[in-house]
Amino acid sequence: MRFIRLKEVMHVTGLGRSSIYNYMAEGRFPKTVSLGGRAVAWVESDIELWMTEKVAARNV
Repeated sequence: MRFIRLKEVMHVTGLGRSSIYNYMAEGRFPKTVSLGGRAVAWVESDIELWMTEKVAARNV
């Protein structure tokens, strides 16, 4: 399991910071994991699964 920070999530998904947090607020994006203090990250496999689901939805 690997944690990835916001900058990498933005790079991998092509989404901006505000879009990521807006989708999270709507329950449409994986939630963060607290790393302590104000530091958060995402589980890389959660992001990969989210992207796979987006591709699958496109093909329906």
